[in-house]
Amino acid sequence: MVRVDVRSFARFAAFLIAATFAIYPAAAFAQSGAPIKIGYAISQTGGLAGGGNSALLAHKIWEETVNARGGLLGRPVKLICYDDQSSPAAVPGLYQKLLDVDKVDLVIGGFGTNMLAPAMPVVIQKNKMLIGLFGVAVNAEFRHPKYFSMIPLGPEPKAAMSKGFFETAAAQTPRPTTVAIVAADAEFPINAAEGARENTKELGFKIVYDKRYPPATTDFAPIVRAIQAANPDIVAIFSYPPDSVGFVRAVNEIGYKPKMIGGGMVGLQVTAIKAQLGPLLNGFINYEFWLPIPTMNYPGVAEFLSRYQARAPAAGVDPLGYYVAPWAYAQLQVLEQAIEATNSLSDDRLADYIHGSTFNTLVGDVKFGTEGEWAHSRVLEVQFQHIKGNDVGQFKELSTQVVLTPAQYKSGEIVYPYEKAK
Repeated sequence: MVRVDVRSFARFAAFLIAATFAIYPAAAFAQSGAPIKIGYAISQTGGLAGGGNSALLAHKIWEETVNARGGLLGRPVKLICYDDQSSPAAVPGLYQKLLDVDKVDLVIGGFGTNMLAPAMPVVIQKNKMLIGLFGVAVNAEFRHPKYFSMIPLGPEPKAAMSKGFFETAAAQTPRPTTVAIVAADAEFPINAAEGARENTKELGFKIVYDKRYPPATTDFAPIVRAIQAANPDIVAIFSYPPDSVGFVRAVNEIGYKPKMIGGGMVGLQVTAIKAQLGPLLNGFINYEFWLPIPTMNYPGVAEFLSRYQARAPAAGVDPLGYYVAPWAYAQLQVLEQAIEATNSLSDDRLADYIHGSTFNTLVGDVKFGTEGEWAHSRVLEVQFQHIKGNDVGQFKELSTQVVLTPAQYKSGEIVYPYEKAK
């Protein structure tokens, strides 16, 4: 029979445990608690799926990265996500389920104004904190002290969406004078169109056309012809992805050539849509939030995009990921840094910390204002130029997407009027 020295064995076991922690300290520590559950709904199908699925991959990369480091508060992180199907009506029930059935510790917001706004009543009722992704003025009416917006619109989000567009127009010679505003009858376009009216008033433009269209619209030629009949110098469009594609096609098919056109067209930032439309985009001027220009090469963003782009084909998402992915990762970076700093999952403590702090993220330093918007605006105005064919690779080149404003990010000159870029 083999005799075992109990004290020697205990010392040896202790040595092995200590050695394990020395070699894999974070991973070992992370297994000591139940997962921190973070819940949300995001568009995986429907009209907003392009951005939603890109965000979803970014979130997965964050989850894997954090857990590889040992999790948060000594616990692994688990994301629980449901498909809102790009339907605002589905959102409240999904957040009720996350909080009442799944018993998540924290919630974050999905993608887009139309999906964030219907989550707010549930979030407010449950007194939860929410960091939303790409919502325009979602908190303007609610004024929930625990809401934060991961979108660089600043303290005047409605006007910021198109301010660069109208300022660019006002700088042209001869100066354009008349404006058409067209918007879908939905939360984001309504908010953005309201901001456009503020900008036109401030800059002295005259509005000659200002109408909404039903969200179910599929034929945009009659709308474009009606705008053409009003003969505005510049046209500001506030639309979601399927509509944005419809407008671009209708403008080209009709041969409509105002002096400037674009503004707030969601979807024209998505690589698949850019490739689909190709040269039809030339001349359009639209917003962007991030592009791989040298002045936006923030720490960590290139490494993240390399990881994202390697996985994008298999995931069936935007192959470049410039539009949504860095922001979705940054959305969770803010939450991560707040949890680590407060050593807490308390919504109250996290919200207080976020209000008073600056966060280092893939999209630069982020500081929030009183209503949860960014303290400062940073919206890019970009013109599509020199697009040839439908090859995706050309959209890695900044020559096809020229940053016009703000001045510190400018990468080229405007081609004006619009028809000269065709």
